[in-house]
Amino acid sequence: MEKLIRGTGSNNSCNFFNSSFNSYPSRFLKFQFKIKIIFKKFIDLVYNYCFHCDSFIFNLRMKKINLAITGCFGRMGQQIIKSVKSDKSFKIITLTDNRKIKKKIGGVKINYNTKEAFKKANLIIDFSVPKCTFEVLKIASEQNKRVVIGTTGFTKKEEKLIYKYSKKIPILKAGNMSLGINLLMHLTEIASNSLGKNFLSKIFEIHHKYKKDYPSGTALMLGKGIAKGKNMDFYNLIGKKYLNKKNFPYNKKINFNSIRKGEIIGEHEVKFSSGKEIITLNHEAFDRALYSEGALSAAKWLMKKKPGLYSMRDLMNF
Repeated sequence: MEKLIRGTGSNNSCNFFNSSFNSYPSRFLKFQFKIKIIFKKFIDLVYNYCFHCDSFIFNLRMKKINLAITGCFGRMGQQIIKSVKSDKSFKIITLTDNRKIKKKIGGVKINYNTKEAFKKANLIIDFSVPKCTFEVLKIASEQNKRVVIGTTGFTKKEEKLIYKYSKKIPILKAGNMSLGINLLMHLTEIASNSLGKNFLSKIFEIHHKYKKDYPSGTALMLGKGIAKGKNMDFYNLIGKKYLNKKNFPYNKKINFNSIRKGEIIGEHEVKFSSGKEIITLNHEAFDRALYSEGALSAAKWLMKKKPGLYSMRDLMNF
């Protein structure tokens, strides 16, 4: 379950999809037109995603995908294991983590990331930490395995290394597997491009108290959306990174504020301000299953792809 997008002004509130933009300058009319097109594409996508997913299991003649899951003791690893139980397209054959326990999960032993562990897998879903991700990619590139990466917290240098591996094997990497978040990122690009240099921006995110990295991978994705809209290098636009601040300022660069508390699944907010008005794009997640189901959809989609680095937006076709 997820809630997406609201807009606010200094004296009024506006919804991104209503007609209140008619009173704005022509660039905002153009912006509204773009939003309507994207929204229609999103509705079509959701229809296909929900109702044609079974037929989309890439004509594998009902043969199950042998799946390996890394980071199996993590929250997302556990959620993917749970989601696979209701998806007949997969068979879990390998579970790995950075600690080995004699206990089995669903009859499957827990292993380290080794060549033997991944030998029979068709595809690996990785929700771990960067160090483990590169262990996986090294083995996957040698064994010609497809990899879906949901791990976050990579450096710029590590991002380049992932791209290098994608020359050999198909990789889908996303800081967030939610359909709604990826739509939000696209809308963020459009807003950034349409609003221009007169608007400053900042990003706010909240996650559960156990999440270690900050800003979240999703917050960084949204920052990249702002940078792309401005046709600028994201790493030159990164401002200050705050942790657990009640308030934080706008800047010429993109400032981030991360809150870690309770059991919150995830909330992300992008704000654009001219000093006279504020536009807010917001997404809230209420069920971690939306991420695991997105990861499984990504895995199915990736099974037919050639070597390359893909994202959820490639799957969503925008």
